[in-house]
Amino acid sequence: MTYIDANPAEYADGLKKGLSEDLIREISGDKNEPKWMLDHRLESFEIFKKKPLPNWGPDISKLDLDDIIYYAHPGTEPTSDWKEVPEEIRKVYDRLGIPEAEQKYLAGAGAQYESEIVYHSLKQKWQELGVIFLDMDEALRDHEELVKEYFMKCVPNTDHKFAALHGAIWSGGTFLYIPKGVEVVEPLQAYFRMNAMNMGQFEHTLIIVEESANVHYIEGCSAPKYGTQALHAGTVEVFAKPGSKVRYSSVENWSRDTYNLNTKRAIVERDATMEWVGGNMGSCNTMLYPCSMLTGEGARCDHLGIAFATEGQWQDTGAKVFHLAPNTSSKITSKSVSKDGGACVYRGVLHIAPNAKNSTASIECDALLLDDKSRTDTVPDIKVRNNDVTIAHEASVGKLSEEDLFYFTSRGIEEDEAKAMIVNGFMDPIVRELPLEYAIEMNRLIELEMEGSVG
Repeated sequence: MTYIDANPAEYADGLKKGLSEDLIREISGDKNEPKWMLDHRLESFEIFKKKPLPNWGPDISKLDLDDIIYYAHPGTEPTSDWKEVPEEIRKVYDRLGIPEAEQKYLAGAGAQYESEIVYHSLKQKWQELGVIFLDMDEALRDHEELVKEYFMKCVPNTDHKFAALHGAIWSGGTFLYIPKGVEVVEPLQAYFRMNAMNMGQFEHTLIIVEESANVHYIEGCSAPKYGTQALHAGTVEVFAKPGSKVRYSSVENWSRDTYNLNTKRAIVERDATMEWVGGNMGSCNTMLYPCSMLTGEGARCDHLGIAFATEGQWQDTGAKVFHLAPNTSSKITSKSVSKDGGACVYRGVLHIAPNAKNSTASIECDALLLDDKSRTDTVPDIKVRNNDVTIAHEASVGKLSEEDLFYFTSRGIEEDEAKAMIVNGFMDPIVRELPLEYAIEMNRLIELEMEGSVG
């Protein structure tokens, strides 16, 4: 995930910038999509043109949407055989550790390069139990009715400008279906790589977990640094059916040139559990607030998030939870680190409906400032519509303790190393929730951020 070098290829030469109806029709035609999907794309495009940019959060007015490449085919077809992936693309993912992770501990893996999936596989034992793990294009061809039933039903194209943009231009992504009662004990992973200059990536992740099923899905993201803007506006939709348990983990390490404007949302039904674990760093601007809609009695969610901002970065992250049924529960834990003038903002929404009796919710936001130039803010939006609830909200801001630094340095540890150790300790309660390989990688990314060498 820390590999930041570009991997130039011929396909990137002469790519067109900007969005048009002709391009949307070209994408849909290239993928041989059904008419309803083309209609959805064109409808989304019209909504996109009418919707304004968000007028809150970080200033994204410098994002030039006409200077983005919205579709790039890397010149290869998807395959389930790693050896068939072109060598120049394999080199990127070899450096990211994707094949090794798949061999060691994954139930299946997918890899997207620019706008298209280049590799996707699922272990035979899970296929035999009815698990479907495909790229979205293949899922649309082979399971059209299932995709049509759920596609952008959780995140509608009317939601905001970038949801509409996504609905018009989406390409690639993951389709995951877990049948009733199936517990996938090994994680599934997809990795998304933007490689070309001025690239935009708009992958769509659709996860459907049937009654009493269980799955852990992991996404990783990266892009090289060019000194020109890039855009990521993917969408994640999760449908957690009664009694199911879903964990979604992500480590997003975009370049300093990237606007990360992602949308993630889950509908959580009766007695189901949704867990979000995320690490956000790298991008110049991030607006990301995973959302849980607790629609069934007894539904619960946990949101664990890390944000790291350095010079020229604004990490606007948080969580949204809507308690829409009785006896629901939620827990939000957010940790952020700001250094060298970077800004981290926790922006959260907690709404409890009139009928959501006997619900409980807790929010904990901890921020660490490493210098006097940096900034942190907490912006909670809490609305409670009944009196039979229990809510706790806690926010804290701290600085590096001179006493702690002295303790480390007096024992022969260099000051920079000591600071990194303190930051890792601060982040540990969330990092430890990641699989071991990802926890190690997250700690390494944090150390690189402390050195100012990522991106």
